[in-house]
Amino acid sequence: MTDLSTTYLGFKLPHPIMPGASPLVDDLDMVRRLEDAGAAAIVMHSLFEEQIVGEQITWEQYVETHAQAHSEALGYLPNPGEFALGSQEYLEQIARIKKAVSVPVIASLNGTTKGGWLRYAGLIEQAGADALELNMYTVATDPLESAASMESRLLEILKTVKTSVRIPVAVKLSPFYTSLSHVARELAGAGADGLVLFNRFYQPNIDVENLAVLPVLHFSEPGELLLRLRWLAILSGRSSLSLACSGGVHTGLDAVKAVMCGAHAVQMVSSLLRRGPEHLGVVRAQLAEWLEKHEYASLRQMQGSMNLEHCPDPETFERANYMKILQSWHREAGAPLTWDAGFGE
Repeated sequence: MTDLSTTYLGFKLPHPIMPGASPLVDDLDMVRRLEDAGAAAIVMHSLFEEQIVGEQITWEQYVETHAQAHSEALGYLPNPGEFALGSQEYLEQIARIKKAVSVPVIASLNGTTKGGWLRYAGLIEQAGADALELNMYTVATDPLESAASMESRLLEILKTVKTSVRIPVAVKLSPFYTSLSHVARELAGAGADGLVLFNRFYQPNIDVENLAVLPVLHFSEPGELLLRLRWLAILSGRSSLSLACSGGVHTGLDAVKAVMCGAHAVQMVSSLLRRGPEHLGVVRAQLAEWLEKHEYASLRQMQGSMNLEHCPDPETFERANYMKILQSWHREAGAPLTWDAGFGE
């Protein structure tokens, strides 16, 4: 039988497949079903900076008192009812999940500024979390703030968290940094134990009739995996950081690609929300079947086999691949527009 074991954030796991951050963890029965399906770890959804700060501000003093003076005051902070779990309930849920399952529990903090909310990293550790994802979801909208300033703030937040906890900390990034390889190197130097690639940016839609912005949630599609594969291949082998793939994994073959590019863990959300937690077991079985069919003795034998570690000049490789893709289009006389059969699998 093929050995599927891997090491992620210092944890020796029987295989790399785990649920990513999602509302599935709000239901203990669902959490148990995830473990029964073979989840290698349980990743909790985020506790948000805005949520914590909003709870710390007294409703009467800072919102109700000024609501009439500032018509948009209520819009600056989310309504507490929008969150399934308040900050205290979140800590209690960590403790409940730890009692319910035997696999590692990875909690998550989501924020973008230094502040008192960061003390929750220590409280999360005290509640029993085995590791922490620091989810850095931010959109660069301020033309006065430089890329260097944003990256510096990211590093300071990580350093603050690392001084307050002893558990492993993975940073969940967006792909939109000017030099992602440099950011990864700096995060490693600041004490990060791993990276999660990538955060999904949910694009709002526009209601043109009512002139309103509509927050719309779309499940991930397999095509989103390609960006993750590219950066896993670039970062793998050049860093000692644990790497997790998050976004676009729906099948065992998707997991194979992620591991080949260097992933130590593979997180799934959309496919589990669509098909139920038992689909995790299906993907694990597909992964094992593929490895056995292709005569791999272990997952580690395959891990990172398609990264750029041994490429002498990755930039040249990337440009050559770019030009090859652009030249792959062809059109026969009288035929409709088409691509080579192998393009865009």
